[in-house]
Amino acid sequence: MFRTLKFFRSYSTKGSFKALSLSRQRFFSITSGLRHGEYEWQDPKSEDEVVNVVYIDKDGKKTNVRGKIGDNVLYLAHRYGIEMEGACEASLACTTCHVYVHEKYLDTLPEPEEKEDDLLDMAPFLKENSRLGCQIVLTKEMEGMELKLPKATRNFYVDGHKPTPH
Repeated sequence: MFRTLKFFRSYSTKGSFKALSLSRQRFFSITSGLRHGEYEWQDPKSEDEVVNVVYIDKDGKKTNVRGKIGDNVLYLAHRYGIEMEGACEASLACTTCHVYVHEKYLDTLPEPEEKEDDLLDMAPFLKENSRLGCQIVLTKEMEGMELKLPKATRNFYVDGHKPTPH
């Protein structure tokens, strides 16, 4: 896709109005790739891709969510209005997407990388089944997985600020 930009400038000289038109054209292409977190806003293309997940908020309220293979559970939570902050937008710089993974599903997850482990050490209310939601990508083996949100999270960089997903 190509777009053309044109610039026009008007100015006044000694009480009379003269218009100067400067035309400048620039061609550039726009790729149609997905932006950060957009994949999770797409519906599954077939039932074979569906992975159902249950989010449990800090008050115990369960929300069933229909995800798909390849969804990141942080962005999937944003799609369905689950209060999982994700302040660093999955760049592994905070713990605001901290979740407790039901024990039954721990073996379906890849081992956490060192950076995730280091961050989890700083997370409040840490448990043995703690993981960062931004590091969990759904597979078919995770069908029915329950993710419980902790009582509180802490954003070490901007305490008190709650960004909204974009």
